[in-house]
This record gives sequence, C-alpha cells and structure tokens, in this order.
Amino acid sequence: MDFNFTAEDEKFRAEFRAWLEKNKPDHADDDLDFFAEDEGEWSRRVKWFKKLASGGWTGIDWPKEYGGRGAGILQTIVYHQELARIRAPLPYIGSGVGLIGPTLMHWGNEEQRKRHLPKILAGDEIWCQGYSEPGAGSDLESLQTRAIEDGDDFVVNGQKVWTSNAQFSDWIFLLVRTDPEAPKHKGISYLLVDMHSPGITVRPLVQMTGARGFNEVFFEDVRVPKKNLVGNKNQGWQVAITTLMFERNGAGGGAGGQIHDLVRLAHTVQRNGRPAWEDAGVRQKIAEFYCEQQALKYTGFRQLTRRLKGLPPGPEGSIMKLCGTELNLRIQLFAMELLGAYSQFERNAPYAIDNGNWLFKMLAARGGTIAAGTNQIQHNIIGERVLGLPKG
Repeated sequence: MDFNFTAEDEKFRAEFRAWLEKNKPDHADDDLDFFAEDEGEWSRRVKWFKKLASGGWTGIDWPKEYGGRGAGILQTIVYHQELARIRAPLPYIGSGVGLIGPTLMHWGNEEQRKRHLPKILAGDEIWCQGYSEPGAGSDLESLQTRAIEDGDDFVVNGQKVWTSNAQFSDWIFLLVRTDPEAPKHKGISYLLVDMHSPGITVRPLVQMTGARGFNEVFFEDVRVPKKNLVGNKNQGWQVAITTLMFERNGAGGGAGGQIHDLVRLAHTVQRNGRPAWEDAGVRQKIAEFYCEQQALKYTGFRQLTRRLKGLPPGPEGSIMKLCGTELNLRIQLFAMELLGAYSQFERNAPYAIDNGNWLFKMLAARGGTIAAGTNQIQHNIIGERVLGLPKG
C-alpha cells in the first residue's frame, strides 16, 4: 500500500490551500464540541460552511453528479490536513453532509435527491437525527414513536431524545414504527420530516459542560407526506443501519490536534519544580497516545477504501468509533493529572490554564463514548460482525 500523495493530490492541495489563504476565517478552531452554545456561535459556523460552499469546498467526497468534487481517499485526507493546518473550524452544521446526504444517495429516490442534496451541500438546509428515545437508546430496535397512515400522509406521535442541534434544524430524518405487531426492527420506517411542521416541540437538555446542543423532540399529530418515506415501508432498518455506518465512520478518529495541545500543556505546567515535559513518564504517556492515534489513522484508510469502491461503510467503522472515543477520554483524563489543582478551573475563570478548556473537554469526553451507539454496543458489533465470534 502506497500512502504517498500523487501529483494530482498535491495539485488539489495547492488549489485548496490557495483558496483558504484568501478566505480563511478570522477565528481559529476553538470549538470544543459539536454543539453550538448559542445562536451567535451557530451563525458563525453556518457562515463558515456557506463560505466553503461558495468555493465548492463542502461535501468534497460526494460524487460530482450530486454537486461534490468526487474526491478520493487521499484528497479527502488532504482536505482535512489543510483545514487543520490553519486551525479552521470543521464544516459541521448538523447531520446533512455526513449522514443523510450519503444515505439518500444510496436509498433515496430521484425526487428526494433533487429536493434535498443541493440544499444540504449549500448549507441552506440543516438536518438532525431522530433515532434515540427515552426507552430506546442503545436498544434502538425498541423505539415506540408511531406513524399511522392517513390518506397521503403519515401521522406521527412520539418522542425522540439526545437530538443534536435540533433547535437549529430545518429537517429531521426520523425512525418510526409503522407496524406495531411486527417484531422489533421489522416494522420500522425511515421518514424525512420538516422540523417546521405543526405539532413539533423542541426542548433543550443542558449538559454538565453548560452546552445546550442536545434536545428532546416531541411529535404530536405531525403530518408527513408519504413521498418523504425513504426506502420501503416497514423496511427502514436497512436504511437506518446505513446512516449509522456513516456516523460511526466519522466518529472518534481525529485526536492528532489534541495530542499536540497536550504536548504544549506538558511544556507549560510544572511538575516537581520543572516543566512536566522533562518527566520521562509524561513523555512516554504522550508518545503512547500518539502511537494509538496513528494506528487509528491507518485503520481509517481501510474504511475509506470501501467508500471509494462505492460501498457503504462496513462494521469496521465501529473500531474507529470505539477506539477513538476511548483514546480521547484517556487524553482528557491525563490532562487533568498534568493540571493538578488547575484542572478545577472552569472556562473563562481567572487564572485558568488554556482558558479552562481542558476541563470542558474532559466533561464532554464521556459523551463521545455514548453517542453514535454506546461503546458497549460497538464491542458487540466488532465481536460478532468483524471477528465472527458467537453471540454471548
């Protein structure tokens, strides 16, 4: 396997780098979470996304027929390298480009693709994900939100929870039970729902970090046109799994910047009267983190190869999600050790090192092990679908 960049890839890098030099944002990537804390921060993210879109730099790995650049695996890596080089924010404004867009390419009909894909790519349509429920988180097949046929519509009643950025979203891709008599996943359908529809209520769930990105979403007699059904009725589980594979593929792989920040922190804080970096044990621990991050990077290349072949991500993405989120958690906990008493200083507190950002990231890190399917569930997926082990 050759990981060198081709002349074409370097040409792509030069083109994107030149565009970034002229259009880079005024602020560095100081986002500490995927969740915007207020409307001002969200507006900043949308503005940056639309700036990228204006130059054709969103959804670069989408096929050209859907408005992307058809970028291959190395060009996708180059793209993220260049964003990281100038500490530019990731172009993340909900679940449009990474989740529902690719899902519609695989499962949507032509009308749905034409209706939604261009707006997703332009940042004119914000999407959120309606999967988890109070009684159906990791056991998603037990969901109870109902959709009953009534003429040309489905009428939806129920509740979703942990819905990221729902307060800013225009649309939600929603799992509903359309056959309550069928066993678990057999009676589930996949709907596209306008978040501005009558009967939808969004309530924030404030996290211990203070961020308000998670939400409860309630549906009371919400009418959804039948044309918004993706795939076949009662067969939405296959569509849902495709979306989850895209989600897990993108979860937990990018700890490189964190490790560089950890090195800088080790040079800043003192241990026994000298910089912590001079302690061989500290250097060894950070080197261990770096080795794991590099292993994740190359594991990610294997997953991206499936995408290049036109296949949806496989269960190998669970490895990225599991190992990446566990690595991030251990990095944050080690940062707390380095900071000592300073680890208790909250964001923007006087005398806080690095503005108190490490405490925020540590409090948020546990959430990564729960989002996109808990890590306990990922262990099961890896054991059964990757290693072929018998069910316990």
